[in-house]
Amino acid sequence: MTKRPPTAQEFVLDELRRLILTGEMAAGSPIRQDALAERLGVSRVPLREALRTLEGEGQVTYRPHHGYQVADLSLDDLLEVYRIRELLETEATVRAVPRLTDTDIDRLLQAKADIEKAAQAGDIVAMAAANRQFHFIVLEAAGMPRLTRLVRVLWDATDAYRALYYSVPEHRDRVHHEHNAIIEAIRAKDTAKVAHLWDEHRAGAVEALRQVVP
Repeated sequence: MTKRPPTAQEFVLDELRRLILTGEMAAGSPIRQDALAERLGVSRVPLREALRTLEGEGQVTYRPHHGYQVADLSLDDLLEVYRIRELLETEATVRAVPRLTDTDIDRLLQAKADIEKAAQAGDIVAMAAANRQFHFIVLEAAGMPRLTRLVRVLWDATDAYRALYYSVPEHRDRVHHEHNAIIEAIRAKDTAKVAHLWDEHRAGAVEALRQVVP
Protein backbone atom coordinates (compact mmCIF):
# COMPACT_ATOMS: atom_id res chain seq x y z
CA MET A 1 0.00 0.00 0.00
CA THR A 2 1.31 3.44 -0.94
CA LYS A 3 2.14 5.56 2.07
CA ARG A 4 0.04 8.70 2.33
CA PRO A 5 2.17 11.83 1.91
CA PRO A 6 2.34 13.96 5.06
CA THR A 7 0.28 17.10 5.45
CA ALA A 8 2.18 20.37 5.73
CA GLN A 9 1.73 20.34 9.49
CA GLU A 10 2.96 16.73 9.78
CA PHE A 11 5.98 17.58 7.63
CA VAL A 12 6.83 20.62 9.75
CA LEU A 13 6.32 18.71 12.99
CA ASP A 14 8.65 15.93 11.83
CA GLU A 15 11.27 18.46 10.77
CA LEU A 16 11.10 20.37 14.06
CA ARG A 17 11.46 17.12 16.00
CA ARG A 18 14.50 16.24 13.90
CA LEU A 19 16.08 19.66 14.45
CA ILE A 20 15.56 19.41 18.21
CA LEU A 21 16.77 15.80 18.31
CA THR A 22 19.99 16.61 16.46
CA GLY A 23 20.61 19.72 18.53
CA GLU A 24 20.45 21.97 15.47
CA MET A 25 17.71 23.80 17.38
CA ALA A 26 19.48 23.89 20.74
CA ALA A 27 17.82 23.94 24.14
CA GLY A 28 16.96 27.50 25.15
CA SER A 29 17.37 28.94 21.65
CA PRO A 30 14.71 31.30 20.22
CA ILE A 31 12.61 30.10 17.29
CA ARG A 32 12.50 32.63 14.46
CA GLN A 33 9.26 31.71 12.76
CA ASP A 34 9.72 33.69 9.55
CA ALA A 35 13.19 32.27 8.91
CA LEU A 36 12.11 28.77 9.84
CA ALA A 37 9.03 28.86 7.60
CA GLU A 38 11.19 30.03 4.70
CA ARG A 39 13.74 27.31 5.35
CA LEU A 40 11.07 24.62 5.37
CA GLY A 41 9.23 26.08 2.40
CA VAL A 42 5.89 26.44 4.19
CA SER A 43 3.61 29.21 5.37
CA ARG A 44 3.49 30.20 9.02
CA VAL A 45 0.12 28.47 9.52
CA PRO A 46 1.38 24.85 9.66
CA LEU A 47 4.45 26.07 11.54
CA ARG A 48 2.31 27.65 14.25
CA GLU A 49 0.21 24.47 14.55
CA ALA A 50 3.33 22.33 14.87
CA LEU A 51 4.74 24.67 17.51
CA ARG A 52 1.52 24.41 19.50
CA THR A 53 1.83 20.63 19.42
CA LEU A 54 5.42 20.81 20.65
CA GLU A 55 4.38 23.30 23.33
CA GLY A 56 1.81 20.81 24.58
CA GLU A 57 4.56 18.18 24.82
CA GLY A 58 6.87 20.56 26.66
CA GLN A 59 9.48 20.64 23.89
CA VAL A 60 9.05 24.36 23.25
CA THR A 61 7.81 27.20 25.42
CA TYR A 62 5.96 30.40 24.56
CA ARG A 63 6.32 33.81 26.21
CA PRO A 64 4.06 36.72 25.23
CA HIS A 65 5.98 39.44 23.36
CA HIS A 66 8.99 37.11 23.04
CA GLY A 67 7.61 34.18 21.07
CA TYR A 68 8.66 30.54 21.08
CA GLN A 69 11.93 29.04 22.20
CA VAL A 70 13.21 25.49 22.49
CA ALA A 71 12.63 24.36 26.07
CA ASP A 72 15.62 24.31 28.39
CA LEU A 73 16.75 20.90 29.57
CA SER A 74 15.83 20.26 33.20
CA LEU A 75 16.79 17.38 35.48
CA ASP A 76 13.54 17.76 37.44
CA ASP A 77 11.56 17.48 34.21
CA LEU A 78 13.53 14.43 33.13
CA LEU A 79 13.04 12.69 36.49
CA GLU A 80 9.30 13.35 36.44
CA VAL A 81 8.87 12.01 32.90
CA TYR A 82 10.91 8.90 33.58
CA ARG A 83 9.03 8.18 36.80
CA ILE A 84 5.71 8.36 34.96
CA ARG A 85 7.16 6.17 32.21
CA GLU A 86 8.23 3.63 34.82
CA LEU A 87 4.69 3.34 36.17
CA LEU A 88 3.00 3.10 32.77
CA GLU A 89 5.58 0.94 31.04
CA THR A 90 5.71 -1.55 33.91
CA GLU A 91 1.95 -2.04 33.66
CA ALA A 92 2.21 -2.48 29.90
CA THR A 93 5.12 -4.94 30.24
CA VAL A 94 3.22 -7.17 32.67
CA ARG A 95 0.39 -7.45 30.17
CA ALA A 96 2.56 -7.61 27.05
CA VAL A 97 5.20 -10.26 27.76
CA PRO A 98 2.82 -13.26 27.81
CA ARG A 99 1.31 -12.04 24.53
CA LEU A 100 4.51 -11.48 22.56
CA THR A 101 4.90 -13.95 19.70
CA ASP A 102 7.86 -15.31 17.74
CA THR A 103 6.96 -12.81 15.04
CA ASP A 104 7.20 -9.99 17.59
CA ILE A 105 10.61 -11.26 18.68
CA ASP A 106 11.74 -11.24 15.04
CA ARG A 107 10.60 -7.62 14.83
CA LEU A 108 12.55 -6.81 17.99
CA LEU A 109 15.67 -8.38 16.51
CA GLN A 110 15.24 -6.33 13.33
CA ALA A 111 14.77 -3.13 15.33
CA LYS A 112 17.86 -3.98 17.38
CA ALA A 113 19.86 -4.50 14.17
CA ASP A 114 18.60 -1.14 12.86
CA ILE A 115 19.68 0.55 16.09
CA GLU A 116 23.16 -0.92 15.86
CA LYS A 117 23.53 0.02 12.19
CA ALA A 118 22.49 3.61 12.91
CA ALA A 119 24.81 3.79 15.93
CA GLN A 120 27.77 2.62 13.85
CA ALA A 121 26.97 5.31 11.29
CA GLY A 122 26.61 7.95 14.00
CA ASP A 123 23.06 8.66 12.81
CA ILE A 124 21.33 9.75 16.01
CA VAL A 125 17.99 10.40 14.28
CA ALA A 126 17.83 6.91 12.77
CA MET A 127 18.99 5.37 16.04
CA ALA A 128 16.28 7.16 18.00
CA ALA A 129 13.61 6.05 15.51
CA ALA A 130 14.72 2.41 15.62
CA ASN A 131 14.98 2.50 19.41
CA ARG A 132 11.46 3.84 19.65
CA GLN A 133 10.30 1.01 17.38
CA PHE A 134 12.00 -1.53 19.66
CA HIS A 135 10.28 -0.24 22.80
CA PHE A 136 6.85 0.17 21.29
CA ILE A 137 6.76 -3.34 19.83
CA VAL A 138 6.58 -4.45 23.46
CA LEU A 139 4.28 -1.69 24.69
CA GLU A 140 1.74 -2.15 21.90
CA ALA A 141 1.52 -5.89 22.62
CA ALA A 142 -0.18 -4.99 25.90
CA GLY A 143 -3.35 -4.18 23.97
CA MET A 144 -3.82 -0.89 25.86
CA PRO A 145 -3.94 1.80 23.16
CA ARG A 146 -4.78 4.66 25.53
CA LEU A 147 -1.78 3.84 27.72
CA THR A 148 0.43 3.56 24.64
CA ARG A 149 -0.67 7.01 23.45
CA LEU A 150 0.24 8.49 26.85
CA VAL A 151 3.69 6.92 26.72
CA ARG A 152 4.23 8.27 23.20
CA VAL A 153 3.64 11.79 24.49
CA LEU A 154 6.23 11.23 27.21
CA TRP A 155 8.73 9.93 24.66
CA ASP A 156 8.10 12.91 22.37
CA ALA A 157 8.81 15.25 25.28
CA THR A 158 12.27 13.81 25.92
CA ASP A 159 13.82 13.50 22.45
CA ALA A 160 16.44 16.15 23.25
CA TYR A 161 17.55 14.23 26.35
CA ARG A 162 17.69 10.99 24.39
CA ALA A 163 19.89 12.57 21.73
CA LEU A 164 22.26 13.80 24.43
CA TYR A 165 22.51 10.29 25.84
CA TYR A 166 23.09 8.65 22.46
CA SER A 167 25.85 11.11 21.58
CA VAL A 168 28.25 9.17 23.84
CA PRO A 169 29.64 5.93 22.29
CA GLU A 170 29.71 4.11 25.65
CA HIS A 171 26.01 4.81 26.09
CA ARG A 172 25.24 3.41 22.65
CA ASP A 173 27.14 0.24 23.56
CA ARG A 174 25.18 -0.04 26.78
CA VAL A 175 21.89 0.20 24.87
CA HIS A 176 22.91 -2.76 22.69
CA HIS A 177 23.76 -4.98 25.68
CA GLU A 178 20.58 -4.05 27.53
CA HIS A 179 18.38 -4.74 24.51
CA ASN A 180 19.98 -8.16 24.08
CA ALA A 181 19.16 -9.03 27.69
CA ILE A 182 15.58 -7.80 27.29
CA ILE A 183 15.04 -9.96 24.21
CA GLU A 184 16.36 -13.05 26.00
CA ALA A 185 14.05 -12.43 28.97
CA ILE A 186 11.11 -12.02 26.59
CA ARG A 187 11.99 -15.32 24.91
CA ALA A 188 11.90 -16.94 28.35
CA LYS A 189 8.53 -15.30 29.12
CA ASP A 190 10.09 -14.00 32.34
CA THR A 191 7.83 -11.02 32.93
CA ALA A 192 9.42 -9.95 36.22
CA LYS A 193 12.89 -9.96 34.67
CA VAL A 194 11.77 -7.97 31.65
CA ALA A 195 10.21 -5.34 33.92
CA HIS A 196 13.40 -5.23 36.00
CA LEU A 197 15.58 -4.85 32.90
CA TRP A 198 13.43 -1.97 31.64
CA ASP A 199 13.87 -0.31 35.06
CA GLU A 200 17.64 -0.68 34.79
CA HIS A 201 17.55 0.56 31.20
CA ARG A 202 15.75 3.78 32.21
CA ALA A 203 17.81 4.23 35.37
CA GLY A 204 21.08 3.97 33.45
CA ALA A 205 20.03 6.74 31.10
CA VAL A 206 18.88 8.98 33.97
CA GLU A 207 22.10 8.45 35.91
CA ALA A 208 24.22 9.35 32.89
CA LEU A 209 22.12 12.44 32.15
CA ARG A 210 22.39 13.64 35.77
CA GLN A 211 25.99 14.52 34.97
CA VAL A 212 25.12 16.88 32.11
CA VAL A 213 21.57 18.16 32.61
CA PRO A 214 21.18 21.13 35.01
